[in-house]
Amino acid sequence: MTDRRLLARRFETARPRLRAIARQLLGSDADADDAVQEAWLRLERVDADGIDNLDAWLTTVVSRVSLDMLRAPRRTREHSWQVEPWRDEPVSEASDPADVVAAADRVNVALLVVLDALSPAERIAFVLHDVFGQPFDEVASVLDKSPEATRQLASRARRRLRDAPEPERPAPRTSRRVVDAWLAAAQGGDLRALLTLLDENAVLHADYGTTTRTIEGAGDIAAQATLAARLAAHSTPVRIDGMPGVAAVLNGRVVSLMAFEVRGDRITELHVLADPERIATLDVDRRLSEVDRTEGPDGAGASRMP
Repeated sequence: MTDRRLLARRFETARPRLRAIARQLLGSDADADDAVQEAWLRLERVDADGIDNLDAWLTTVVSRVSLDMLRAPRRTREHSWQVEPWRDEPVSEASDPADVVAAADRVNVALLVVLDALSPAERIAFVLHDVFGQPFDEVASVLDKSPEATRQLASRARRRLRDAPEPERPAPRTSRRVVDAWLAAAQGGDLRALLTLLDENAVLHADYGTTTRTIEGAGDIAAQATLAARLAAHSTPVRIDGMPGVAAVLNGRVVSLMAFEVRGDRITELHVLADPERIATLDVDRRLSEVDRTEGPDGAGASRMP
């Protein structure tokens, strides 16, 4: 395996599986990409001829890197910004956490909230064994524990997930009403209406590409929103990573995305992406072309949602 080109090809073949493991362990596409990249850097630094089973070795490395990241001071979770037109769909009735994970291409937001209740070791044991079917002896090598101790970690994780309360998720109709009310209030500069929609301790995180900004408190967020009437007038409700959100469209191009975290009927967090380079990589315009568009006064496409 001394041919580095062959090694690179084998790594690329394994990349989708490694990324899936890291994505479900970390709950973030960006963090998953970082973990997989670190696995490649480590592979480049070792004597690959001494690796008996490359797939197992890579799984162990990605899992250990993910474990270190889980144990590190918590960072704000990054969104993958998967945007789709708003279509209310029935919520799955699946109750077994393992079934929910296995049935999805990525861990959904609600399940991540539940997984966050686990310790890093429990999360590793549960995801690697119950979701990806790794034998306990291999999982044990990741955690530097005995197979029996690892088995107990997975068992404890199952019990905690089974007993955990269902994360509070607004009904589709409720979250749509909140989004529509937000757009109407922002377009009209209605500060009072915006305040009624925001939780008192709401937080807004914005990524503009060259800079980032965090705004805390309903008052400051509402005041900022009143300055965005033009964007609100040319925005359409969408789903972002399964959450309610809006896409602002000017001159036929998406210029910003905003995802809402809603509890009950109040907005607790807002996540804004206005980095044109990142938005360009998301292929949002094609996704939104699946629904009818109407032309705004500036030639901006504003989708008419059902």
